[in-house]
Amino acid sequence: MNQTSLGFSSSRAMAGAAFMVLAGIAFAGLNVVTQWLTMTLAFPATSMAFWQYGFAFLFSLPFLRRAGLSAMRTEYPSRHVVRVVLAAFGVGAWVSGLAHVPIWQAIALVMTSPFFIILGARLFLGERVGAARWAATAVGFAGAMIILEPWSDSFSWAALLPILSALLWGASSLITKSLTSLERPETITVWLLVLLTPINGAIAFSAGFAMPDGAALGLLLLAGILTVVAQYLLTLAYTVADAAYVQPFDDLKLPLNVFAGWLVFGYAPTGYLWIGAVLILAASLFIMRNEMRRERAAPAT
Repeated sequence: MNQTSLGFSSSRAMAGAAFMVLAGIAFAGLNVVTQWLTMTLAFPATSMAFWQYGFAFLFSLPFLRRAGLSAMRTEYPSRHVVRVVLAAFGVGAWVSGLAHVPIWQAIALVMTSPFFIILGARLFLGERVGAARWAATAVGFAGAMIILEPWSDSFSWAALLPILSALLWGASSLITKSLTSLERPETITVWLLVLLTPINGAIAFSAGFAMPDGAALGLLLLAGILTVVAQYLLTLAYTVADAAYVQPFDDLKLPLNVFAGWLVFGYAPTGYLWIGAVLILAASLFIMRNEMRRERAAPAT
């Protein structure tokens, strides 16, 4: 490798890491806005999800115009619908969780999503898991239990909502994974953008629809903008650098959200958070490094 290509690769890696960190900051801001709306202003969680992604859809219209409705042509419409329904219910569980539990606890528990993906890949995609991945999954869930403390008097069933969102998002990710070998990225993205708002709307109306005004309206507009910005930065991170390289920077979302929760709400996480979080992070990084080794060892096709 010559010096020019080395500098180019290094600059792309730095850009990917920067985009991932900026995405984490945007998501932390979004979580603060979500918790302020649902916990402080008591805005209904289901309506919050509808308006957040409804405004995000409006801000995404330039992308939809460029992609065109032709991008929705597919031979797997039911698979797309199920994927988006799971994602929508995951959003609902996440927003509802932020209405009841501190940001630091919610973000640490939602980081169990990779472990649900591993379980789902074994059960539904027939992938071989292996002892190492099973062990990492067990360690990750042990970390989640330490954070939850279901044995303590302070335990609330609402604390399970972030785990439910992780389960639903993990299931949605599995379907997305199965579609990536069959569909164009534009098709997968457009189906999500087009379906998410009406599905969220149906969920919101079934639970009692709420119209925003005043501060709530301003915060929902901000949530829509932050959603688009965060997703765009995430896409840029995976575009300019390898996913295996930038993924560890995504784990910075835990300290970023802990800091945001402390700065705005004064949440002070307990020592148990860090014990559980270390187990979850270590298990996630182990799985990632294990997958990289497996990919390098796989014969070229």
